[in-house]
Amino acid sequence: MSHRIDKIESLIKEEISLIFLFKLQDLELGLLTITNVRVSADLKIAKIYISIMEKDKREEALEKIKSKTKFIRSELASRITIKFVPELKFFLDDTLDYVAV
Repeated sequence: MSHRIDKIESLIKEEISLIFLFKLQDLELGLLTITNVRVSADLKIAKIYISIMEKDKREEALEKIKSKTKFIRSELASRITIKFVPELKFFLDDTLDYVAV
C-alpha cells in the first residue's frame, strides 16, 4: 500500500472522529470509536469501521450514522484538502466481541 493512501486514511480517521465528537453529539450514539479506515486505491471509496460498546444499540446507531453520511462527507470536505473527497461507507467493527480475555 502506498504511503499517500496511508496518510489519507489516517487523516480521514482523525477528522471523522472530530466530526463525531463535536458535530454529532445530538445523535446519542453511545460510546463509539473509529477503529479503522480503508480507502480504495483510486481514492473514490472510504470504508469506515466503527466499534460501538452497547451491543443492543449497534444497529440503531449504525442507521443513524448512515442517515448522516452526506453531512459527514460535507464536513470532511471542508476540513481536508484533497482533490476528491471519497464516498463514505460505514460498517460495524465487532472484533472486540471475539477477543478472549
